[in-house]
Amino acid sequence: MEHVLDNPAWSALLSGNKNLALGTDAVKYFDAEVSPFVGFAENNAESFRALYDMVPGTSPRGFISPVEMKIPAGWRILAKIKCPQMIFGGKATPTGNANIIPLTLEHVPPMLALTKLTNPGPFAQRTIEFGHYTGIFAGDQLVAMAGQRMHAFNYAEISAVCTHPDHLGKGYARQLLLHQAARIQAAGNVPYLHVRDDNERAIKVYEGIGFVTRRHIYFYIIQKQ
Repeated sequence: MEHVLDNPAWSALLSGNKNLALGTDAVKYFDAEVSPFVGFAENNAESFRALYDMVPGTSPRGFISPVEMKIPAGWRILAKIKCPQMIFGGKATPTGNANIIPLTLEHVPPMLALTKLTNPGPFAQRTIEFGHYTGIFAGDQLVAMAGQRMHAFNYAEISAVCTHPDHLGKGYARQLLLHQAARIQAAGNVPYLHVRDDNERAIKVYEGIGFVTRRHIYFYIIQKQ
């Protein structure tokens, strides 16, 4: 791997998210209630065998590769998702007048409800432990949110960007993205994100505020057989 973002989960488990890392020097993973993602020092069959023996239960796991791979026997592929990996270029300047507030443990139930409705990617009971989640409310209802996930050395991933279907078209995603990007840059890091390659609407939003595609990357959702 020539770049830390070619293996973002492993890089994050080694660095910015090491406080949440479980595993060994060769195979690391997050608790399933935090995130399904796993990372290997070497993406090979031996690492998959070690992971099989290491992780408890049969919860789906997420494996990220810069190239398409053959997943070894013992694992069932639930999904393979091709994603542009996009890095923010330029200086983030927050815009808009939405009231963006920090999300805390008391907000986990509405966060779970919103992510279940909109499916921006895996979000579980303890995902908030990645930190820096923010949201927009309409009255008592959480209608948009975004946060940070894999913190790979000096690259911080913006994740869980979602808006309630009844509140689309108000610019909430753009405002939350720029708010997150500005915070990440203020901390001396580089914002990045992943998006499904068939999500043309989101890709246009990201490109419109300054994200550029670094490369395509593959997400495998796998489960013990």
